[in-house]
Amino acid sequence: MADIRNLLSKLAAQETQLCDTQFLAPCTRGGRVRTRVAGIVYTFKPKPRNFEGWGIFQPVNEKVAQVVDEPSLPQLTDYLQLLTPIRLQLAYALQGQTWLAYPVNESDARQRIGVAKPFPIHLVTEGATFEPIIARWDGKSWWFEDIDRRADPLSSEELRSALKKVISPQEVRFKGMTPEMRTVYELVAQQTEEFSQKFQQRRDEKRLQEALQMGGGELREFRDRDDYWLIEWTAGNGDRHTSAIAKNDLTVVSAGICLSGLDSNFDLQSLVGVVEARYSNRFQRLGARG
Repeated sequence: MADIRNLLSKLAAQETQLCDTQFLAPCTRGGRVRTRVAGIVYTFKPKPRNFEGWGIFQPVNEKVAQVVDEPSLPQLTDYLQLLTPIRLQLAYALQGQTWLAYPVNESDARQRIGVAKPFPIHLVTEGATFEPIIARWDGKSWWFEDIDRRADPLSSEELRSALKKVISPQEVRFKGMTPEMRTVYELVAQQTEEFSQKFQQRRDEKRLQEALQMGGGELREFRDRDDYWLIEWTAGNGDRHTSAIAKNDLTVVSAGICLSGLDSNFDLQSLVGVVEARYSNRFQRLGARG
């Protein structure tokens, strides 16, 4: 009976100590905060529930902690100094104050944390796409510390200029550009509508070109017509043709020559051979008549 009383007394003392404790912690929107009290790690829902930022919390009970104040700059600095720093470059916002970023130096990232890849960085309160920053790693999450004032701002300006001009990642070049910058640029480009359209156009062009080349032809240009492409192409003998090709399976909508209503029996690859055979037979007949 005494053991039970001692245990209950100990638990009551721990609960009192917990509720009297204030702690500094970062919190993402909809996330939770953690702290260690008397050797025990506690995880709390923040109050208010939609809180996002750095706060000083005080537990209401074992499950909820109330935001009671904002940390001072020295307090925040002391907290961040305990975490692992790394230099990153912002790519784009994921949600709220969380951004995707990539290491400025892949080798350094591997040495510090064992991997170099895009990371979500929380509580980014300033900065923009391609902005170099310093973030801190707590073993589980990345937290924004500050803009990297030592970085050359011209590189970010060059990347923004290239993005505005819709220059493909492979073609971006300027003095001081690194492979890591190209990776960040590609991450941003993949999220940009203008690039999505450009990349799709290149995939379409490659698909048509490959089909024609397998048949012995060459693509000159193509135009989008909703559910089909109007393509201009050259046969092996140099003759130019215009054909309508279905987008879904590259079947012939209109060959551009008379196929006696059998256009849809052929696809783009086989069309090249049909056209060349047709003209070859015509020349043979003309030769025979001569």
